[in-house]
Amino acid sequence: MRPGFSPRGGYGDRGGGGGYGDRGGRGGFGDRGGRGGFGGRGRGGFGDRGGRGGFGDRGGRGGFGGRGRGGFGDRGGRGRGGRGGRGGRGGFGGGKRVIVEPHRHEGVFICRGKEDALVTKNMVPGESVYGEKRIAVEEGELKMEYRAWNPFRSKLAAAILGGVDQIHMKPGSKVLYLGAASGTTVSHVSDLVGPEGLVYAVEFSHRSGRDLINVAKKRTNIIPVIEDARHPHKYRMLIGMVDVIFADVAQPDQTRIVALNAHNFLKNGGHFVISIK
Repeated sequence: MRPGFSPRGGYGDRGGGGGYGDRGGRGGFGDRGGRGGFGGRGRGGFGDRGGRGGFGDRGGRGGFGGRGRGGFGDRGGRGRGGRGGRGGRGGFGGGKRVIVEPHRHEGVFICRGKEDALVTKNMVPGESVYGEKRIAVEEGELKMEYRAWNPFRSKLAAAILGGVDQIHMKPGSKVLYLGAASGTTVSHVSDLVGPEGLVYAVEFSHRSGRDLINVAKKRTNIIPVIEDARHPHKYRMLIGMVDVIFADVAQPDQTRIVALNAHNFLKNGGHFVISIK
C-alpha cells in the first residue's frame, strides 16, 4: 500500500489526507501528519512537523518537537513537547506577496497568495465583522484592504465558488436582503455594492437584529429593518425600489415571502436570488 494513502503513517510515513470536514491522518514516528481536509486538521508524528490545516481551520498540532503549519486564514497550529517546538504560522500576511484579481462577478475579488481566497474590498478599513481575516495590499501608492469571504459561513460565497452564473449584484446596486441574521453575508454585500449602492437588511429576530444594527452603524450603505418579512406592508415606507432581492429565510413559505416582497419593492426587469432548503 502506498504510504500517502494509509490512514495512519507507519515508521517514517506520512499520514493520510482528510476529507471534507474531516481530520487528516496522524503521522508516524519521524514524519509529518496528513493534511487536514476542508475544515479539518492534521496531527504531527513523533519528531516532525504537524499536518497542514484545512480550508478555514487551524493548522495541525506539532509532534514531539515539531511545528504546526497555519491553515487557510486562521490560526497556526501549536508546537508541543520537544525542545524548540514552535507554534505554526497563521494564514494571510498581505503586502506585496499576495495578488488580488477581479472575479468575473463585479465587486468580488480573488486573493492569490500561499492559498487562494474569495475576498471583498473592505468598506471600513481596519474593521472585521465576524473575526474574518483582513488582507492589506499595496497597489502602487494606495494601500487597499480586503476581507476574506468564508464560504462555510455564507451561502452566497459558497454559490460564487460553486460557479453560479449570475448573482445580479454589482457596485451601485440596490439590494433587499431578507433573512439578514447577524450581518455576516450582509457585510460582504455591503462591500460589493460599495458606497453608491444600498442594502436593505430585513431580520425578524431581535437578538440577531442587535448585531445587525451594530454592523450598520459603521457601514452607511446598510439599512437594518427589524421586522417580519411576511408582512412587507409594515416596512413599505422605509424601502425604495430595488434591483435585486436576496432571500435566505429558510421557511416553508419562503417563495410566498419572496413574491410578496417582489410585488412591493422589485423594479421592472429586476432579479431575485433565493437560497432554498
